[in-house]
Amino acid sequence: MNFTAILDTIQQKIGAIAEPIGQFIEKTHLPEQIKAVDFASLFANPWFLVPFVALTGYLLYKKAFRDIIILGAILALWWASGTHYMQTLVVNGELQVTKVLPVLFGGAVTLGLIIYLLFGRSD
Repeated sequence: MNFTAILDTIQQKIGAIAEPIGQFIEKTHLPEQIKAVDFASLFANPWFLVPFVALTGYLLYKKAFRDIIILGAILALWWASGTHYMQTLVVNGELQVTKVLPVLFGGAVTLGLIIYLLFGRSD
């Protein structure tokens, strides 16, 4: 078997899947929209707040604490991505290595917690 040919085939298949997704994200300017979110206005907006409170209430009613913890972790990561600390990770186009390690450690811990909650525990 030709290992290089197999890798090329896999790369072409992944490219065929990822290329339309990348074009969609580029066309809709999704990263810029996420960066431009105003959290104070978002949580004051009833079109967001009512479904969010309904989801949280439903999860509490169902006693789905695992899902509430995962939702809280996602919201905390979203909030942390907009802090001044995260904005200063790259200064003048250079990555600040001393600031990256806490971010990597925190991300690894959060990912480990989510993986544990999803796959490690039995309810």
